[in-house]
Amino acid sequence: MRVLVTGGAGYIGSHVVWELLEAGHEPVVIDNLSKGHAAALPTGVSLLHGDLADASFIRYTMSVVKPQAVMHFAGFIEVGESVQQPGRYYRNNVSNSLNLLEAMVEFGVQYIVFSSTAAVYGEPIRIPIDEDHPKVPLNPYGESKLFVESMLARYEQAHGVRSICLRYFNAAGAHPSGKIGEAHQPETHLIPIVLQAAAGQRSHVYIYGTDYPTEDGSCVRDYVHVCDLAAAHRLAIQVLAAGGPSGVYNLGNGRGFSVRQIIAATQKVTGQSITTMEAPRRAGDPAVLVASAQLARQKLGWQPQYTVIDDIIGSAWCWHKAHPLRFA
Repeated sequence: MRVLVTGGAGYIGSHVVWELLEAGHEPVVIDNLSKGHAAALPTGVSLLHGDLADASFIRYTMSVVKPQAVMHFAGFIEVGESVQQPGRYYRNNVSNSLNLLEAMVEFGVQYIVFSSTAAVYGEPIRIPIDEDHPKVPLNPYGESKLFVESMLARYEQAHGVRSICLRYFNAAGAHPSGKIGEAHQPETHLIPIVLQAAAGQRSHVYIYGTDYPTEDGSCVRDYVHVCDLAAAHRLAIQVLAAGGPSGVYNLGNGRGFSVRQIIAATQKVTGQSITTMEAPRRAGDPAVLVASAQLARQKLGWQPQYTVIDDIIGSAWCWHKAHPLRFA
């Protein structure tokens, strides 16, 4: 199947491209490379350098590529930045998704897998969080993703476009081949930041918020390996291709780890001491986010392979040691 992958040169997108290729699909990537890396893509995969803000570019791409399905990763993902620059997130994540959907309708592409987020839930009222949990996002990033989910439901009603939205909890880890991994600039995700400190590339790690209602006062998150996320995307596109219904699914391991626990686990995995500094809470950060992913297991047949946090961190550490400058 020919699959158009927007944002396919990014961290999660590139792992999905490798997964699709290994499963016999034909991924074609759109990426403006503002965050992604062409070097993260397998040899021979087509990369179209362009932006979803350019509706004419999307229409041209659809006419040339003639995809049977779309996987949509292109979007800004930083919670703190979204609080400071909400308009940037609404334009990029919402308006650009509208451009994509309009082109899909025009060229008869009937299904899409959308990269959503646990940030749609906001501060949880129960743990673990299932898909029926109230959606009250605390930041524009989460709002933008939730709005796209609503758009997808409306486009199915109006145009028959079926979709599966995958709400990730915290993506982490790296491909077992060591060829690709997490490489943001600047880096804002906890595990790669802690690994940079372990490698001597940072002098310390900030713990943002030490007074949360958790066991040690720091935020708790559910970490899911990026290759398990990639497998879920492959399964989702298979369900839609087989005529299956639209759906919304959480992706997580169902167990939470605090910031302090992640730092301790990283010290164990790397054998390096890590200096920490305490800092105030960041705006828009819930105290605890832990998934119930039972629905994805039941409906998609998803079975995460990486369920031990040391293994997730270990895969990221292997990538980091082999690529200290990332894709430079």
